Amino acid sequence: MPVDEDEALRLEAEESPGPSELESALANDTLADVVTQPPLILEGATSLADAIGKMRDERRACVLVVEAGKLAGVFTERDILMKVAATSTDLERTRLDQVMTREPVTLPADSSVAYALNLMVLEGFRHIPMIDEDEHPVAVVSMRNLIEYLGSFYSRDLLTIAPHPRLSRFKNRDGA
Repeated sequence: MPVDEDEALRLEAEESPGPSELESALANDTLADVVTQPPLILEGATSLADAIGKMRDERRACVLVVEAGKLAGVFTERDILMKVAATSTDLERTRLDQVMTREPVTLPADSSVAYALNLMVLEGFRHIPMIDEDEHPVAVVSMRNLIEYLGSFYSRDLLTIAPHPRLSRFKNRDGA
């Protein structure tokens, strides 16, 4: 059964979103739509050993540090590499509030995905805490969240990309 031209265009539009669909989604979708995992929140008095252990156990790259329930700072994998690993820091005695990044840039949960992505790219952030109107942490948006979000618009295209020949596990052609 032949497919008419209008039907073919409709099917093509459904399979790969055009720029206008992506632009619209970036402008209208909020961080609350993208981030679903609750944040890992610890008090500033928590030892680095405990914090790093919780990060490992919960497979998190970022901890939100609170004082009196309000966001005081962030502690990330990058902080471990840049502030802890290169020094002779005593992980049991050093507290999160001694090595965290203080007064981090934050965003409200109703910020657009486009704004967050732009801010992260321009400032080189990998994580941005999300807070409510009372400055209580509610989530963390990560570059990974945003890449997964963008990838959802191109999932069919991404799944069918041929691997680079040098990266292929197969050295010989298969079949005829």
